[in-house]
Amino acid sequence: MRLILAEDSTLLREGLVRLLADEGHEVVAALGDAVTLPEAVEEHRPDIVVVDIRMPPTHTDEGLRAALEIRARRPEVGVLVLSQHIERHYAAQLLAVSAERVGYLLKDRVAQVEEFLDALERIHAGGAAIDPEVVRQLVLRTTHTDPLTRLTPRERGVLEALAQGHTNAAIAARLHISQSAVEKHLNAVFDKLDLNQADGYNRRILAVLRYLEA
Repeated sequence: MRLILAEDSTLLREGLVRLLADEGHEVVAALGDAVTLPEAVEEHRPDIVVVDIRMPPTHTDEGLRAALEIRARRPEVGVLVLSQHIERHYAAQLLAVSAERVGYLLKDRVAQVEEFLDALERIHAGGAAIDPEVVRQLVLRTTHTDPLTRLTPRERGVLEALAQGHTNAAIAARLHISQSAVEKHLNAVFDKLDLNQADGYNRRILAVLRYLEA
């Protein structure tokens, strides 16, 4: 696949370029800031953009804002956002429009090469990739007043896998259950979270957003 990298750490940026090249991918641009990232996307039309959230000049949310602009202007381009820390509201912002071709990973996950490459493949295939640690922390933060507490352990496990961006088939394989069982549990999740099917909305995306914002 063709990728653009935006990362202000030269060491990490060059390491990613070499890693992706070794895996047979083409890095068409490697940037040290997010300011020129949307222009680079228009010029090179990559399959996926990998961008750090905190970029120069202020190191706040330049990368996130560039990612949201790219998703608005070029929804066919996948976006994988990297973060040093868990910032669930950023993950929710990325999924606010669609959970297609989007990912949110902690930077530490890049060192786990297979997981990083798997996330890229899922995004390239049109899916999502949310860091498992982000999902795990959200499980720990739920309270007795949270609607997620209405879920059974199995339903919660299915929703966790969904929030990470796995398909029904992948969820079934991970949990060692049938796809029909996955669909049954997901329908129960949708009902318990009061996510009725509505025009212009996808219950899978709404469930993930409810999970991220809990």
